[in-house]
Amino acid sequence: MLKLVLFVLPLGLDTFAVSAALGASGARKRERLRISLLLSGFEMAMPIVGLLLGRGVGSALGNAADYVAIVVLGGVGGWMLVSDEEVETGQVAELSKRHGVALFVLGVSVSLDELAIGFTIGLVGLSIWLAVILIGLQAFTVAQIGLRLGARLSERRRDAAEKLAGLALIGLAILLLAEKV
Repeated sequence: MLKLVLFVLPLGLDTFAVSAALGASGARKRERLRISLLLSGFEMAMPIVGLLLGRGVGSALGNAADYVAIVVLGGVGGWMLVSDEEVETGQVAELSKRHGVALFVLGVSVSLDELAIGFTIGLVGLSIWLAVILIGLQAFTVAQIGLRLGARLSERRRDAAEKLAGLALIGLAILLLAEKV
């Protein structure tokens, strides 16, 4: 259970960064609910997609699957750490007010790390259903907090939350590697 919690917790930091950017744009109460449901919905669906990919790849890779999971997890963490893609308040706010494809793009862009986590969960063999429930609850809660605090937080602090999530995922990859050795 602790390992699963360690997988889920860093994901909230990315959601918080995007939600805070949206909150800085002045999202109203109804928009906050819609955005929180959108983000948590995507973040619950992507690990399932990742799991299906991970199980397929895991069965093909056999014993090497654990090491691939560690590399994927560390790689996603590293990308989040070194990525210069700051959350642009105006762009995210504009996407959140649209419908259809624009909302799909927003949902996918925020939940790519959940895709990697689902892939890794599939390779490591943790409970996907418990993970999906925890990710959904966490995403909704963190999105609500980010939306409410967004106007009070600077761009630099939102970027720091994403970097912290990257460090946490790298730390989890190191922990998994230490278990294998």
